[in-house]
Amino acid sequence: MCNLYTVRQSAAEVAAHFGVRVPAQQLNAPEEVYPGTPGMVVREVDGVRALQSMAWGFPLRLKGMSPTAKPKPVNNIADLNKPMWKGLAAKPQWRCLIPVTAFAEAEGPKGSKTRTWFNVKDQPIFAWAGLWRMSDEWGPVYSGVMTDCNEAIRPVHDRMPVLLMPDEHERWLHGSFDEAVAFQERCFPDELIEMARTSDLWVKRKAPDAVAPAV
Repeated sequence: MCNLYTVRQSAAEVAAHFGVRVPAQQLNAPEEVYPGTPGMVVREVDGVRALQSMAWGFPLRLKGMSPTAKPKPVNNIADLNKPMWKGLAAKPQWRCLIPVTAFAEAEGPKGSKTRTWFNVKDQPIFAWAGLWRMSDEWGPVYSGVMTDCNEAIRPVHDRMPVLLMPDEHERWLHGSFDEAVAFQERCFPDELIEMARTSDLWVKRKAPDAVAPAV
């Protein structure tokens, strides 16, 4: 489960890294991205890749929720073969790249968990495989694909984002459904992950929304 990541680069720097056009309007994505808040996404528009701000998490209404209650953001994708995701994952136009500079997992005893950060070695910005769609509630939204952790992350968590190397971007964005699923089944190289434990408390402030479980 990934519920926090950073993009500590400007929109212009992110656009340059991915070779896409710089947005005409200023993006409202913060450096620290939480479920339900805006984040930067690279997607294709009429065959041209562009950087766009979207809400992180697909809106989900749970059984018994009041009609006026806010939906829960489903920000992680556990299985691309599930009906909720398969229809989108099978169509390349709904796939996207999520720019990331580091992602965090909580570590330690309940009530005093701290932030442990992970990044990809020698990549100041890297891509997380994602899906996006339009929603009635929040407009364009996105969610990140998860997979089993590698040995570098296992001391902290048993799951990790599906990370993409630069030469894999094209295959994620345009490959077949089976090729997309293969990313969720492969193990990202242990030696490319760098870990940094911190004393920063996991809960620095109240999260914007409760997080729905990955589905």
